[in-house]
Amino acid sequence: MAAADSPSAALRRDLCSRGIRLAGKMRADVVDLLDAYVEQQGLDPSASVAAMDGVPLAAVERWDEQTGTQRLLENLAAYRAFRALLAQMLEEQREQLGEADAGLGRALAAVLLQVSAFAYHLEELLRLESRGIPGEEEEEEEDGPPPLPRLSLFEQKLRGLGVLRELAQWALRSVRDLRQLAKPSPAPGTAPGLADSP
Repeated sequence: MAAADSPSAALRRDLCSRGIRLAGKMRADVVDLLDAYVEQQGLDPSASVAAMDGVPLAAVERWDEQTGTQRLLENLAAYRAFRALLAQMLEEQREQLGEADAGLGRALAAVLLQVSAFAYHLEELLRLESRGIPGEEEEEEEDGPPPLPRLSLFEQKLRGLGVLRELAQWALRSVRDLRQLAKPSPAPGTAPGLADSP
């Protein structure tokens, strides 16, 4: 198909490649942050955390049936949610410790910046794919999602653990999604691997 060699296809592949590198770096930084967070908060690294409201789950049913646009939209929604969650974690961290552990605060702020940059990168890909980003207008009107409920100190620590673990999983999923998106599609709107699905 000639469209596979078009400038927009080449741009999409380039954006996907850069996104894969960004997601890989973000995952490495999140894993490092997770280790520091667990140690600083005095948590058991093997502690299990139940799914929490507002924390997007990376697992998806029928992953290979999704279109490129569906993948991008789900990723964008997740990273917008993580941006709000990390901002709240950073605020809670400052309230709890002040400058007592500035290193952890800096690491959290750095990951928050990476999440914001990655969300912007996904928006660029969506503009290329669908010529617009659904929900862009609403996001300008309301300043992000509603604030999360206040939790006890221990619940905040557990939620933070859950947020960082899930963010690490999302970074892996994003790499898979972007690799799938970088492949030339057999036909517009066709979900890759649909025929192979059970």
